[in-house]
Amino acid sequence: MQGAPAPAPASGPGSPRDSPRGSPGLFRKLLVNQSIRLQRRFTVAHPLCFDLENALSCGRSALDPQVGPGLGQGVQTSAQHSQRRESFLYRSDSDYELSPKAMSRNSSVASDLHGEDMIVTPFAQVLASLRTVRRNVAAIAHLQGLRAAKQASIGSPSAGSQPPPLTEDTGQKLALETLDELDWCLDQLETLQTRHSVGEMASNKFKRMLNRELTHLSETSRSGTQVSEYISRTFLDQQTEVELLRGTLTEPPRPMSQISGLHELPHNASLSTATIPRLGVQTDQEGQLAKELEDTDKWGLDVFKVAELSGNRPLTAVVFSIFQKRDLLKTFQIPVDTLVTYLLTLEGHYHADVAYHNSLHATDVAQSTHVMLAMPALEAVFTDLEVLAAIFASAIHDVDHPGVSNQFLINTNSELALMYNDTSVLENHHLAVGFKLLQADNCNIFQNLSTKQWLSLRRMVIDMVLATDMSKHMNLLADLKTMVETKKVTSLGVLLLDNYSDRIQVLQNLVHCADLSNPTKPLPLYRQWTDRIMAEFFQQGDREREAGMDISPMCDKHTASVEKSQVGFIDYIAHPLWETWADLVHPDAQDLLDTLEDNREWYQSKIPRSPVDATIPEQGGHDRFQFELTLEEAEEEEEEEEEEGESVLAQEASESPDTELLSPEASTDPEALCLDNQRTMGKPCVDHEGNVTAESFGT
Repeated sequence: MQGAPAPAPASGPGSPRDSPRGSPGLFRKLLVNQSIRLQRRFTVAHPLCFDLENALSCGRSALDPQVGPGLGQGVQTSAQHSQRRESFLYRSDSDYELSPKAMSRNSSVASDLHGEDMIVTPFAQVLASLRTVRRNVAAIAHLQGLRAAKQASIGSPSAGSQPPPLTEDTGQKLALETLDELDWCLDQLETLQTRHSVGEMASNKFKRMLNRELTHLSETSRSGTQVSEYISRTFLDQQTEVELLRGTLTEPPRPMSQISGLHELPHNASLSTATIPRLGVQTDQEGQLAKELEDTDKWGLDVFKVAELSGNRPLTAVVFSIFQKRDLLKTFQIPVDTLVTYLLTLEGHYHADVAYHNSLHATDVAQSTHVMLAMPALEAVFTDLEVLAAIFASAIHDVDHPGVSNQFLINTNSELALMYNDTSVLENHHLAVGFKLLQADNCNIFQNLSTKQWLSLRRMVIDMVLATDMSKHMNLLADLKTMVETKKVTSLGVLLLDNYSDRIQVLQNLVHCADLSNPTKPLPLYRQWTDRIMAEFFQQGDREREAGMDISPMCDKHTASVEKSQVGFIDYIAHPLWETWADLVHPDAQDLLDTLEDNREWYQSKIPRSPVDATIPEQGGHDRFQFELTLEEAEEEEEEEEEEGESVLAQEASESPDTELLSPEASTDPEALCLDNQRTMGKPCVDHEGNVTAESFGT
């Protein structure tokens, strides 16, 4: 009835504390209510802003053909993905909390606008809770007004027009909940560390949650422990103490101020505008290459095919195509011969003998960045200079990569580690090489930029490439999610990118997503990337073994599980990142999430299962990341259990002298005696005919 008091929202979306979604292990579901989910779109309402509501550029409608096909594709989500799994970020954080006041706000909801969307970043949770307080105060004030109106109108109007009877319980319950929400907010604000940003609050929370997940993972099996260590050391920047080598790897002597890896290429002086090939590279398969490059604007370009058709110059061919498609040569007055000369020089400084971090990977990241910048939600957001910076940063982000990790360089006292003080060693080197190559003959593609443009571009490129350091992953993810959720709560759907910090944050995450986009690509491409990264890991492991170093996680070709590494990588790294990006550009990336999920299930299905595990139904669905034991691990655990059982029996025998475990009466079988006596001694048992009856269990 109109004018009736609002019911106490204790169990509704305005009261996140009582939401059952905060329970541990319960996933929040995507696309539960399609009409609600469509409200999460981001739209360009101005060149410097997003609109969370409509996902359309200012002045466009949903029927405008210029909007592109992405919108329709996002709405027509396939039924099989309508209940897509959520990442660990949406699990309860309450296991870490120290007091009821500090309980997790994992199910906080900004308002009815956001429906099923949970808020998981701490600062946005505080804001959402304060909005609940405000709404409740308004309801209480409305309740008081109705009570006063009722007292003033007793006996005047007809009974049918009066509001229903009011009770004290309604107002009291609402007031108590409001105080509860306010107490929680105050408690959170009182514990804030003033020197830390709101992004760090989320980062610390996410790291805490991921550490818990990795602890569970490491308890499943030995390979689970290895995957856990790899993720922890690579993406959480948690390094273990290692004994450094006394010497260093053999490197040619040079001045410390000199950038390593630079060398002359034979084509530098031979290119001119008249001799530039139509596609930027010399090839006798120009027609086929041109047809392949037609997919440059599409997700999942087969860069392996491009490499084959371009004479192993995929980076030059694809980036040259991107610059032409975006009309960047004309916009920034880049001479075509200078662009091709620089791209060939840059590609020549990627190592062809490195399995993964070569020009193929740089091509894939640059092309993925190009496609992501063209998503409808971002279509009119970034300036031409920002687009140029993002594509350039993607192209140079791994140049002169030696095929080993930052930690390997640090552990081996590398010259690069010394030069960059063990901080983002490779990323700093990639930047130095990429910019230094601009000084080569006819390579300065930015020669016609103004000083202001050049300084701005250089600053952006540095920020983007440094953000590809995987140890910064959780900070990037937390900052992006905090931004998205905070704007959801405070701006009624509008996300303004009106300052450098916010704009570069989105660009950093965009390039970071492109760098980690392999699992979102078609499975045949993803499998090739997986084979390459594992080959590179194993090559590093071989070098560590030869040098007498501890072998890094996932780098031991004798023990690493490729399938488990990919499932773990998707569950704990790729999925949370792409899930957050998909929220930013909703619905433009929903198909990528579908592909990510399908690829994850494919690798999960390839994990060998022991006969025992294969007969046990999976418990809890997808609530917990689980690795089944491989046959080898199951056998190892059985052996360990047998050894433990025998040691217990031996101890009991020594403590109870009256018990004769191996007396003639207890066992008259000589083979059984041999097996029991020699199993723990590491010697084979031989029967009376000289046959081995038991294998050695010792070492």
